Amino acid sequence: MTMELSFHGADQGVTGSCHLLEVAGKRILVDCGMFQGGHELNEENARDFGFDPASVDILLLTHAHLDHCGRIPLLVKRGFRGEIICTSATRELARLVMLDAAGLQEEEALYRQRRARRKGRKPDPSMEPLYTTLDVLDCMDLFGRRVRFHEPLDLAPGVRAVFINAGHILGSASVLLQLEDQGQQHRLLFSGDLGFPGRAILRDPAMPPQVDTVVMETTYGDRRHKQLEPSIEELYDAINETLGRGGNVVIPTFALERAQEVLYYLREGVENGRLKHYTTVFLDSPMAISATEIFARHPECYDKAMHEVLQRGKDPFKLPGLHFTRQTADSMAINAIDGGAVIMAGSGMCTGGRVRHHLKHNLWKRNSSVVFVGYAARGTLAREIIDGAKTVRIFGEEIQVKARVYTIGGFSAHGDQDFLLEWHRHAAPKTTILVHGEPESMQAFSRKLGGQRVRMPRMGDRYRL
Repeated sequence: MTMELSFHGADQGVTGSCHLLEVAGKRILVDCGMFQGGHELNEENARDFGFDPASVDILLLTHAHLDHCGRIPLLVKRGFRGEIICTSATRELARLVMLDAAGLQEEEALYRQRRARRKGRKPDPSMEPLYTTLDVLDCMDLFGRRVRFHEPLDLAPGVRAVFINAGHILGSASVLLQLEDQGQQHRLLFSGDLGFPGRAILRDPAMPPQVDTVVMETTYGDRRHKQLEPSIEELYDAINETLGRGGNVVIPTFALERAQEVLYYLREGVENGRLKHYTTVFLDSPMAISATEIFARHPECYDKAMHEVLQRGKDPFKLPGLHFTRQTADSMAINAIDGGAVIMAGSGMCTGGRVRHHLKHNLWKRNSSVVFVGYAARGTLAREIIDGAKTVRIFGEEIQVKARVYTIGGFSAHGDQDFLLEWHRHAAPKTTILVHGEPESMQAFSRKLGGQRVRMPRMGDRYRL
């Protein structure tokens, strides 16, 4: 049996997931994500994929985070005409995420072109957006079969896929590929991003079957998460303390999952009286608002507790004093509020979006707080603040960091080391390929696997299995 894997993203890093399988005369791509972090990654996103997009037959999308779906429009723009397969919820969310990314790129391109003209320079091709809104709409035409969790799907003779609930975000999946060629069989499993059991809203990740080879994420392969209940209490304490001293709480929020989860716990905190100084909450993220509406259309992904909330006739994401701010003018008006507000805004890593404006207006205030409830990759503004920077640069201006900074790890949408090890034990692979992690995290997880056959590919590496 001839089967070859090549790696084109999230290799010794945590963004840009993109893995290519060649088997039985077919080329199957698993994810096609965007590299995120510093500005130098803009060039990385624009480079060749490392394969011919037109030669790819099928794209299997594990979930809708930008670092897994963000380069799909570029893939189509450069010649891909195959079928894109994912769950129904992932399709809706991916459309939202890619349209948002295209809009931001178009705005950035116009800004850079205007700046060049003001300086008497002619705009060059590097100032063009990676892709446009029209490119996103074009790629949506290629989204084909929508899969259900745990139902087999034949992709080609000798190639069958099973999407397994990964519990990471709405619709997220691990992908099992059952391969048969020339009488030989191989079971290959891509973890995608794995969630964490016991969280609100979504069902827990399903444990995988035994396989021959696993390609798995290691975002938190070197650490354990805080327990969820103490993390919820820490969130309530941070809000109570900050509002009690007359400040604002800024929560950089990922639009998918984290925004909905924080709203869920804020509602509970109001209902059970644990938020003592509660006043007003702003969800200042058009994408998060739209994502919250998409959540309402996919109860098939909910866990038991979420269904119980709905059965009581409650909206799990609605609480008194909650304001959705879609319009830019409404977002700007929030900056006039000196204290007493909880401001949730994207992006979670502070690499873009409206949260940067709120940080600019609140970071220098001693009575305000910034509460991080998600992962911050190296090179991001969020990581700078978390690591204790005294000043940060926002919109070309040096801003002092005087606000209190909280980092609450228990809300992570990724499984921690203990859960990753448990998931891996169920898969019981002969070969483990580690991706989607910082080198230190991957090395630590590899040591935990002992003498098993472990590989940690670099960009462009190819393995014959």
